[in-house]
Formats: sequence, C-alpha cells, structure tokens
Amino acid sequence: MARRCGRRKFLTYSFSTLTISLLLKACASSQLKTTHQDLNDSQSLTLSKTSTAGDSSKTIKVGILHSLSGTMGISERMVVDAQKMAIDEINATGGVLGKQIEVIIEDAASDWSIFAEKAKRIIDIEKVLVVFGGWSSASRKALKVIFEQKEHMLWYPVQYEGQECSQHIFYTGATPNQQIEPAVDWLLANKSKKLFLVGSDYLFPRTANAIIKAQLKEKGGKAVGEYYLPLGNQEVSPIISNIQTMLPNGGAVFNTLSGESNMAFFRQLYDAGLKPNQYPVMSVNVAETEVKAIESQYLKGHYATCNYFQTLDNPANEKFVKAFKTRYGENRVTNDPMAAAYTAVYLWKQAVETAGTAEDLEKVRQAVYGQTFEAPGGPVRMETNHHLSKFVRIGQVQEDGLFKIVYSTRSLVKPVPWNQFMSDTKGYACDWSDPTKGWKYQTKPG
Repeated sequence: MARRCGRRKFLTYSFSTLTISLLLKACASSQLKTTHQDLNDSQSLTLSKTSTAGDSSKTIKVGILHSLSGTMGISERMVVDAQKMAIDEINATGGVLGKQIEVIIEDAASDWSIFAEKAKRIIDIEKVLVVFGGWSSASRKALKVIFEQKEHMLWYPVQYEGQECSQHIFYTGATPNQQIEPAVDWLLANKSKKLFLVGSDYLFPRTANAIIKAQLKEKGGKAVGEYYLPLGNQEVSPIISNIQTMLPNGGAVFNTLSGESNMAFFRQLYDAGLKPNQYPVMSVNVAETEVKAIESQYLKGHYATCNYFQTLDNPANEKFVKAFKTRYGENRVTNDPMAAAYTAVYLWKQAVETAGTAEDLEKVRQAVYGQTFEAPGGPVRMETNHHLSKFVRIGQVQEDGLFKIVYSTRSLVKPVPWNQFMSDTKGYACDWSDPTKGWKYQTKPG
C-alpha cells in the first residue's frame, strides 16, 4: 500500500487530465519507443529499447505491472514514471551485464483479477525475468499466487500491513513497525492518549487498525472509535460526527483511508472546524501527490508517516528530485512509493550484477540479500526476510503542500513482517536464507 504515504489509489478530478498528459509525454521519451492504444481503451502498454527490441541476446526483459487506468491509475502511473526513470538511467550508463533493459509495461486497469492475468502473460509469453508492480494489498495477494506458482520474482513498492513473507516477493515499502507503530508511539507521546481510527474497508486498514488497537492496549492508549468506508466512498459525514461525539474535547485521528475518500474527509473535517491543533490527523496513505490534489489549505498542520519525503536533504534525494522534475516537469512532486519503486530497480540491478546472471532467478534472489543502496530516503539494506531496513519519519503538511519533517529515527529500522503486537504472530520471524526457517519460524517458545 500505499503510497499512502501515497499508498493504494487516489482519484482526483482536477489533476487527472494533467497526469495523463504527462504520462503520454513521458512515454514518448527519446530513450524509449512506445506502441500503444489510447490509455482509456488499452489493457496493456509495451515500451522497448528502440535499437534492441526483440533481440534477447542484447536485452534483459523486465515487466512493469501497475494500473495505468481505472481508479488506481493516478497514483500508480506516478510509480511507473519513477521506475521508467531508473531504467533509463541504467540503460544510459551501460545497462546490466552489458545488456540494455527492455521494458514490458502492462495495465492492470485497477482490477485484481487482471493483475493475475497480466502477470501470467508477461511471464509465460513475454518471458520477462523480473516484474516490478502491485499497489493495493488486494493486487499483491493476487500476484503472490502467480509468482509462487511460477517461482518467479516480484518487487512490490508500497507500504503494507505485513503478516506475509513470500520467497518470491521483495518488499521495498514499509512494514507496520516501520510506519504505523512509530506513528502511534509519537501520537501517544506528543498529541493524545485517545485515538479515533478511520479507514477504508479492505485488508490493509482492517489489519493496520487491529495492530494499532493491540499496540494501544500495551502502551496505555485507547481507541475510542473505529469507522470504515467502502473503498472510494465519499460519504464521510458519519465519520466527522463520530469523531466529534467520541472526542468532544479533542484527540488524535489515525487515518488509513484511501482514494477520493481522503479528499472528502479532509475538506469536511476542515469545514466542521476540527483543526489540527485539537484534532491532529496522522495519515499513512496521504503523501505529496495527495496533498496537491486535495489542496494544502485543508491539510496544513496535519501529519503523515513515511520513510521518504520530498523535502529530505541529502545528495541522493537532491539528484532524484532534480532528475524527476527535469524529465516530467517542475510542477510534479515525488513521494514515498515512487522512491521505493525507484530503489527496487537499482537493488535488482545490483543483485543481477553480483549474481552474474539475470536468467537464474535463484542466484539473483540469493544475491539480493545484504544489498545496500543510497536511496532518496537515505541508505537502505535488503534483509533475508525480503524486506528493507530503512529510516522512519513523520512529516507535517506545510502551506506549500510539502512536508516539514518533525521526527526521524536516528538509524535504520529493521523490518518485522510478522507483527509483534498481534498474539497469533508474536515471536515469529522470517528468514529465506535458511531453509529450516523460511517464511515463518518461531524465535521464542510460545
């Protein structure tokens, strides 16, 4: 998920035309030749290096599988932009093992069954050697089945609910202990012991809130209310009323809403006079792109928890933001899922070069372990549980729509896929470097 901090879909009417225009402009890049139907009608999009397309001896085929159309399109197209930029950069500096990367892009059209169908197509017919894709937990679960059946390799770029550790997926987004849990601790210490939980009605928010409630019970906080909306629903008035009823004197709101629900929620929260000084909202699916769509006046003073913000001051991020804006336009912003997707491409490249092959997926998988990269969000390291160690941050929305970082861990936080607040997974871990441990093993006696 998102993104989320830019996670899972986000619709916006006022920016959709601009976003599609920028996508089409990017697809016409001088480095890549694009052949496609109109995005509104097409289910797939193929981009190939013009001088080597179709010659497997000179190229390494990779797949990008995201939603270019449908309700998830606006968020996922931005991730594709970051992935394409990474691939172009790599090709411009000699490619991988002396070969250029040939990209096959498929549009999953915001449909989880299409994610599965397109994954099978690009693996079986296009013969891609790796796939970068997925967004929502539903799309990841659909892809997980295919990649495990075919013993293939997927790189998933969005923060998610954890409670999973697949041998055939590398996760470059955050686990709950790298996003949700630190944010709850920060709210308890700095804002309120009482939290109202609001989310969209699907796997990620439900699991996230179960983790939060278990964490609050252990840390002395209290969830005073919990409300879910169908995915994309904008009928947020009951949420506002419930917050006012359950927190009459103020308190914190933990927000796992996705999509256009966030637009309606923040605007109505603002109109109701529930200001961030009394009702601070901590979001996991709201990043720079969402703030721009909703408009900063409605979010100013509220918070988001991510591993990456565009305002980070480090050489890698300066280079990333400059390259992205040069390529796609000064008005564009970067966000957490985009940085995680960009990082994934480079980590895969490094692993292939370490392994000396792109075709032997088992050798590549083994070579991924321990890979480090100076990512836009700071240095990262891939652990043997297929998740990244990374920094954790909290940002506050400013007038310009960007985030002021108000909290950051001092060192990398190791990923914990199996949650340690949940009774059924407490004491469990994952380690794919050891065949006796694998996807789930008990580190402590029950």
